[in-house]
Amino acid sequence: MSQPERTATQSSYDDEIDIRDLIRVLWEAKWLIGGIAALAAVIAIIVSLLLPNVYKAEALLAPAQNDRQGGLSSLAAQYGGLASLAGVDLSRGPGNDAAMGIKVLKSRKFVSDFVERHGILVELMAAEDWNRNDNTLEIDAGLYDVKAGTWVRDVGPRRTVVPSMQEAYKEFNKLLSVNEDSKTGFITIAVEHYSPHIAKQWVDWLVQDINSTMMTRDVEEAEHAIAYLQEQIGATSIAGLQSVFFRLIEEQTKTVMLARVSPEYMFRTIDPAVAPEEKSAPKRAQIALLGLILGGVLSCVFVLVRNSLSPTKAG
Repeated sequence: MSQPERTATQSSYDDEIDIRDLIRVLWEAKWLIGGIAALAAVIAIIVSLLLPNVYKAEALLAPAQNDRQGGLSSLAAQYGGLASLAGVDLSRGPGNDAAMGIKVLKSRKFVSDFVERHGILVELMAAEDWNRNDNTLEIDAGLYDVKAGTWVRDVGPRRTVVPSMQEAYKEFNKLLSVNEDSKTGFITIAVEHYSPHIAKQWVDWLVQDINSTMMTRDVEEAEHAIAYLQEQIGATSIAGLQSVFFRLIEEQTKTVMLARVSPEYMFRTIDPAVAPEEKSAPKRAQIALLGLILGGVLSCVFVLVRNSLSPTKAG
């Protein structure tokens, strides 16, 4: 056998011995490893039991198919450039409207207005648990004094005692999730909270407010465009242009009418939110299993390190 072959064989043999030694060391310490893993699992279970339950309320929505889109599509092909001069966007379709609605729903301004409009700053920033027996929310006394109705939290120099809307926006984003199915176009709005009833109420309010917000925006844009087009009609004597302006006014007037008669202007509710009966978090079984696995891994590392540093091993 050549020298390289003997070296490779010896190296493989040494590796096999090392692996056997590691297994032997771990087996000899199996009770220690098992005890540490079990202790870690118990600690994980205790910690998970101390965590408050969190509930998730969800609503399934579909983009509203406004009747005005058909007329706007045909006008866009003919007079899109002219309409843009009047500040009229004829290129938006139902899909674009839905995408815009989702962006607005997640925006800082919308969330800040939502928190202020419904007066939910305390429930958002100071809640720490929910009492199922009397359906009351438990408020952290270190943050908000319920009896006095004032904020008492201790904050740094860059923050105020009363949480700012920027803080509220960040906290609300942790609770809110908006997902769109690329295949069906359906949109799911979900809110997590300690109280299942508050979670459900907030989802309902979000659906109402985003429809109202988008309706108001479109109505304001349409009314602005109508006023501008009416001025242009008076400023031109060309019958062809006047005819175009009248058609654009007709479509914008239709937008205003449809917006004001439909409460679900942007999104239609397919499956409304309900107060969930079962919690969505914490996943206590998963936490316990993770604690068991982590405890087992750390105990194995501890045993191996202790063995490598022991005087017998060093000798």
